[in-house]
Amino acid sequence: MTINDIVQSIEFLHSDRTFVIAEAGVNHNGDMSLAHKLIDAAADAGVDAVKFQTWRAEGLATAEAPKAEYQLRTTGNGGNQLDMLRDLELPEEYLPELINHCEERGITFMSTAHDWEAIEILDRTNVPAFKVGSGDMTNTPFLRKMAQKMRPIIMSTGMANLAEVEEAVNAVRSEGNDQLILLHCVTSYPAKFEDINLRAMDTLERAFQVPVGYSDHTLGIAVALAAVARSARVIEKHFTLDRGLPGPDHKASLEPDELKTMVAEIRNVTTALGSADKAPTPSEALNAEIARGSLVTLEAIAAGAPFTPANLGVKRPGTGLSPMDFWDHLGRTASRAYDADEIVEP
Repeated sequence: MTINDIVQSIEFLHSDRTFVIAEAGVNHNGDMSLAHKLIDAAADAGVDAVKFQTWRAEGLATAEAPKAEYQLRTTGNGGNQLDMLRDLELPEEYLPELINHCEERGITFMSTAHDWEAIEILDRTNVPAFKVGSGDMTNTPFLRKMAQKMRPIIMSTGMANLAEVEEAVNAVRSEGNDQLILLHCVTSYPAKFEDINLRAMDTLERAFQVPVGYSDHTLGIAVALAAVARSARVIEKHFTLDRGLPGPDHKASLEPDELKTMVAEIRNVTTALGSADKAPTPSEALNAEIARGSLVTLEAIAAGAPFTPANLGVKRPGTGLSPMDFWDHLGRTASRAYDADEIVEP
């Protein structure tokens, strides 16, 4: 199942499966061997897709662009953002090999387009969907160019207010492309729990009538699971082979065993969501007879004697008349003689 299948399916809004994207991002550190190992780890964890990032450094940042605070914290003060981006580029000629590896492992290859040339590169590789990072959400010329390719677009909305999201959605729709998924996101690494505001997913869904999901930058997996419980259609989560590796994103990423646990728990949560019907399940039927009570006699009753609060009560098992019939049964006469602790007959 690809994200394209999901987006274009009329059942998407009622899907009982969350699409899980393992965000490899730049955690390959520019090393193809490491990129392949990330694909294997993602596939082993049971995700639906593994996602990298595509750009040309000169098309993304000027020489004066500073590193973000978290990048300074994780990569040191040496160099600027442009230098860092050059080291982390994933050239176009690497992509077919990575895509083939994903196909062999049965997961979907994705990559975030970070500049105009990246749109063309990923379109040529026939990606099933475009991903827009939060930093490009206000770049409406970029969004319109992407929308013209008529591929589904998954857009993170970190750092944005609702008006800015509206501008972005309108930019995509102005090109006749309505294949859009919005991901609530908090662009901090790691994000603080008190900043997450998962209820914003509901706001996005109501405001724009599109499927919504969550791109998670918190530590651990609790918030991702909570988002699934709030019916997130897509979950995106950074992962790495080792949080101790050098690079800007490793420390805020899951390691392979944690990613595997997250996917398994997401599947459990999704299954547990079930339907909106409130009704007993087949597995509860036998327990109902054991755990519930029936109308019983509290003392011996002669045939023809009335049932009263003094001689009629409720005890297990639940194989007789429901306790809900207690008040209706008062005043009726016993059709036969009863000993104490007998289940009352209809």
